[in-house]
Amino acid sequence: MLLDTADLLKKNRASEVSEAAIEDFVALSWLEWNGGALRITTTGRNICNQLVAGMTKQQTGHL
Repeated sequence: MLLDTADLLKKNRASEVSEAAIEDFVALSWLEWNGGALRITTTGRNICNQLVAGMTKQQTGHL
């Protein structure tokens, strides 16, 4: 879900992210409010990178 949210933020479609998801991700410090805009934090980016790396390893069979 974080990867989907990050993708929506890149596309300037934050309005499509559920309020519950936003609250959860802000509580985890994965997203933050900045001047009225929602953005992914450094921690959130790192989590996304880890998720992508894990998916790549699964797809190539390198567990």
